[in-house]
Amino acid sequence: MSHHTPAAGTVTMFSTTWCGYCRRLKSQLDREGIEVSVVDIEHDEDAAVYVMQVNGGNQTVPTVVFPDGTAATNPSLAEVKQRLSA
Repeated sequence: MSHHTPAAGTVTMFSTTWCGYCRRLKSQLDREGIEVSVVDIEHDEDAAVYVMQVNGGNQTVPTVVFPDGTAATNPSLAEVKQRLSA
């Protein structure tokens, strides 16, 4: 289990400051009342390595990690909600 695994009902989102998809997803999650811990992979080397591990060597953001330890790359709001309610 990675140290990036979030608490139940919350998600960890790996992003960068310039990622528009990240900003959009974050605002959607905020509107839905879903707690998000945002980790900037440009300032956290461990996070960048983790993102590359789950994305075949690419620093693809947003990468969202769920309480069960699974990750999704650029998921829709619907997908996040579905996986949190599973």
